Amino acid sequence: MPALSRLPRASPGGARPAAAVAPPGAQAAVPSRPPRERGSTRQLRHWREAATLLLAAGTPGRPPRSPLGPFDYELLLLRRSSRSGFMPGAHVFPGGLAEPADFSAEWLGLLPASPHCGLGAVKPPPPGGSRAPLFATDRESLGSQLPGEVAFRICALRETFEEAGILLLVPGHGPAPPLPAERLPPAAELGEWRRRVREDASCFLRLCRQLGCAPNIWALHEWSNWLTPVGRAGRGGRRYDTAFYLCCLRERPPHVSQDDQEVTAVLWSSPPEAIERFKSQEIWFPPPQFYEFCRLCNFSSLEELQQFSSARALEGCERWMPVMLSAADGFIQLLPGDELYPEDPDYTGEKKITMSTDKKVEDLMKEGGIFHRIVIKDINNLAVYVNIQAKYKHINPLMIKCDNSDYNSRL
Repeated sequence: MPALSRLPRASPGGARPAAAVAPPGAQAAVPSRPPRERGSTRQLRHWREAATLLLAAGTPGRPPRSPLGPFDYELLLLRRSSRSGFMPGAHVFPGGLAEPADFSAEWLGLLPASPHCGLGAVKPPPPGGSRAPLFATDRESLGSQLPGEVAFRICALRETFEEAGILLLVPGHGPAPPLPAERLPPAAELGEWRRRVREDASCFLRLCRQLGCAPNIWALHEWSNWLTPVGRAGRGGRRYDTAFYLCCLRERPPHVSQDDQEVTAVLWSSPPEAIERFKSQEIWFPPPQFYEFCRLCNFSSLEELQQFSSARALEGCERWMPVMLSAADGFIQLLPGDELYPEDPDYTGEKKITMSTDKKVEDLMKEGGIFHRIVIKDINNLAVYVNIQAKYKHINPLMIKCDNSDYNSRL
């Protein structure tokens, strides 16, 4: 009997959402730590907190061509170094680990004194839901006066500057139009600041002070929250709890370049173009990025994307940890709501649960009825299948395949 048939199946209403279960210790107060560790829960055993930025920039006068028609914006992708300990060689969105400097109370001197530093308050979760622990954790109990939703935005902006040289600031201390390019330091000076910030994250605060600016946290809209699956950890067993933010710019920012350390190439691409490059094996990106590109394919207009993301962001988002199912001829990453998603996911990996079956992917798709999954045939052959209602007023991805398989009869 296949191992799959012995595993508990979700109720018809969908599996228990990943966001409803916190990793051990994520919500609990911890003993005080040295100042450099305050605010961050990065010492938890299973995950390291991180933030990433989906940076969309308009392409006025030259809409990119794609199989889905013209798109008037592109997304920034960075190719990770082949020496990287996590996803070497992959094209990813800019981002990285949250540092203690991102939680520094000194940021409060550059940000509005209003609640949440001028960010809108996220609405209470719907019945049966809960705010993802990454955002819900009481940072004050960890020694930081800065709310997590502010610190993770600072992290995403800092990492975008470190990795791509893009500095997203506003003059003064509150929501305002972006800092004009002519007010940025000369390229050589900016490069020196970039080197300093890469070596010491607290230099990002010093740079903002020197320019009389604040990081443009108000341009970043909460988009999604992904956990690294069990069995997909990087070097040293690294797993990440990552906040995904979306930011829309009217045009590409100046001075975009790789740092030639963590990042070896920069690529701008519309969502369908990125998927076409992926299918042709020109580039590779992990399943969460594939999923998000398929979701962004719903929006051919930057203005529509901006309106949707800004209106939806205050709904919050669901935390997702993919669970891997090994089939006879491939893999399926199951996501919350799929009928095969476990009721009690093995968040920590300590249970050593393996989901496997000797059935083929095609058989599993024909037998199923409630889908929220990513089918993986090989590294550049993915497909997203979703027929459940998106939560938190989000939108489901377009179902784009990398081959000619047809599993859509039940969708």
